[in-house]
Amino acid sequence: MVSTFIIALREGLEASLIVGILVAYIIKSERRALLKPLWTGVAAAVLISIGLGFILSRTSAGLSPHSQALFSGTTSIAAVALVTWMVFWMKRSARFLKSELHEKVDSASLIGPVALATTAFLAVIREGLETSLFLYSNFKTVSDTRSSTIGLLIGFALSISLGYLIYKSTINLNLAKFFRYTGIALVVVAAGVLNYGIHEFQEIGWLPGGHSYVWDFSTQIPSDSLTGVALSGTVGFDASTSWLQLGLWALYLLAVLIPYLSKPRTRQLVSA
Repeated sequence: MVSTFIIALREGLEASLIVGILVAYIIKSERRALLKPLWTGVAAAVLISIGLGFILSRTSAGLSPHSQALFSGTTSIAAVALVTWMVFWMKRSARFLKSELHEKVDSASLIGPVALATTAFLAVIREGLETSLFLYSNFKTVSDTRSSTIGLLIGFALSISLGYLIYKSTINLNLAKFFRYTGIALVVVAAGVLNYGIHEFQEIGWLPGGHSYVWDFSTQIPSDSLTGVALSGTVGFDASTSWLQLGLWALYLLAVLIPYLSKPRTRQLVSA
């Protein structure tokens, strides 16, 4: 529940803020006729993102156990790579996102409504496809899909509400801190998804060391127990974890969190 809540809250608020920036700029510049193509593009992006999630679920359901493990492992690694890239992209681009979106609206409005719908579509589809792929991979790591679905719905509802309140200037949220801390949480969740993907590849023999365990608490902590569900849903804990899983999980966290948390270097002018 916690992991899907974090994913939905973070990604949902990013998408809500992007749409809010576009809508606010169009209204402020008194071009309300552009709202219809904008919402058309947003709706198309949302529908395609939902469609991707449906396709992933249907595809994996019809596969053999070996093919399903291969499919789940591949999508998990892809989701981790995409989320990692997006976390750093948001860190780098957040300061200039508003001005870039304004420029894209101005350019698209000169071409026509189709161009504006395309601009809105491209601005939202990136978040939507990432969210669908990451959520699908995360759902595979947990055994309690009911609580995960509840967390997903609560996260989306809260993100949309926050986005609307920010748009209306009802609340003043420190977005820099919000994205920083939720970015850290996303990286931790992604590490759990990576852990699951490695396990799947070990199951089919693509990676070695599948039975060389650091610990095996599968008897004491069943995957469907309250403790097992809580740990797998937050940090991707596997009751039977191999040395390779633990090593790559720790390596990923160090390799991502250290540069993510570091402050950008500033050039110092040295006077002659």
